[in-house]
Amino acid sequence: MKRYVRSRGKSLGLIELIAIALGGMVGGGIFTILGISASLIGYLTPIAIALGGIVAGFAAYSYVKLGLYYKDEGATYAFFKRTYPDSSFSAAAIGWFTIFGYISTLALYAYTFASYAISSTSFADDMWMRKIVAWSVIALFTGINLISVKGMGRVEDLMVYTKLFILTLISVVLIQHGQTEFPVFLKNMAADANNSGLLRLLIVASITFVAYEGFQLVINAVNEMKYPEKNIPRAIYTAIFLALLIYLIISIAALMAIPLENLVRDKEYALAAGAENILGRLGAQLVILGAVLATSSAISGTVFGSSRQMAEIAEDGYFPAWLAQRTKSHIPNKAILAMSVTASLLILIGGLQLILEFGSITFLLVSFLMATANFKIREKTHSSAPITVLALTALGFSGLLILYYEFKHKPEQMFFIILLYFLLTLGAWAFAKYKDRNKAVN
Repeated sequence: MKRYVRSRGKSLGLIELIAIALGGMVGGGIFTILGISASLIGYLTPIAIALGGIVAGFAAYSYVKLGLYYKDEGATYAFFKRTYPDSSFSAAAIGWFTIFGYISTLALYAYTFASYAISSTSFADDMWMRKIVAWSVIALFTGINLISVKGMGRVEDLMVYTKLFILTLISVVLIQHGQTEFPVFLKNMAADANNSGLLRLLIVASITFVAYEGFQLVINAVNEMKYPEKNIPRAIYTAIFLALLIYLIISIAALMAIPLENLVRDKEYALAAGAENILGRLGAQLVILGAVLATSSAISGTVFGSSRQMAEIAEDGYFPAWLAQRTKSHIPNKAILAMSVTASLLILIGGLQLILEFGSITFLLVSFLMATANFKIREKTHSSAPITVLALTALGFSGLLILYYEFKHKPEQMFFIILLYFLLTLGAWAFAKYKDRNKAVN
């Protein structure tokens, strides 16, 4: 989930960097994963969320090492391209996968926005109304990004700070109205551990990975920060821990306050439905406001940052050249439209869980490739070989677990996912070959 970082001079300290990373991660993630996780593993949801955070920590290790070594604002795409400078295909592949990851998160947060926005209306379970609202909110922030960068920045600031306040308030309210005693909660967790098993727990932990995507935004500000050698690792690891803590508190509070069957029944807007049953309409409106602000912030930042990275990749020749076009105000209007239209198509194709799995698999894959690049130059980045190998294992295994779950329960979706990644790889290969031929001619 790409966000923007406004220039403030080379004065970003540790607190500001933690806020950037935390704002990047805490979008609509908890609203997205809570109901789906509860429907799959019940009271084990907090454990799955914690395991997802640990995998994110392993993923962050290579980003930190590569970020300190290259000190390049381009982050993911730039790191891989510079690690494999003689391979056009490597640069093209990481570019295509990264952009598709942002497209999937854009679709994910738009769908979550829609689920919560209409959750208190008679259209709450209307799939097509949900899709229409999702398309509308993408169109809204596409328009804002096309018209004014300054206006988008002001909107983003307001949403980021407000969403963190509301998420804190939701947690406090849920904890105060908990209907399940903590010993009973632990007993329920033990029962679900016997029923669900370790494999299902690990699968759900893998699916939650997308909720931690965004920590690498700190690296985008490398030229504007104080003491990057110290502050990049401190900011990223601290932000991941704080995001994990926020997700844990909300998930435990929700499971203690809202009956599990309600979370499962209304999984696509679980917090809002549960809050209304406990706190009345005011409680539901508070949760809906938090979800709408959190997902709006995520949508706005994703459209902004990812469209600029798409334009950069197009300038390098790995996307169609027209995607690199910019207005007189340097707004990559064609890339913004391409991102939004493709995300809208993804919403048309699938529901919330499929889009969630798309996002998690894609960012697990991209993080796996980052760990691969870090392992290749581990002596230059001063990385620990055992830790990097452990990260590769955790990330690769997590991605395979999601595909295994799809194979067991929805094999047609698994084949669709594999086909999609084959097409992405084919597209990257075609543009890499085209660029290599142009090099040879020139």
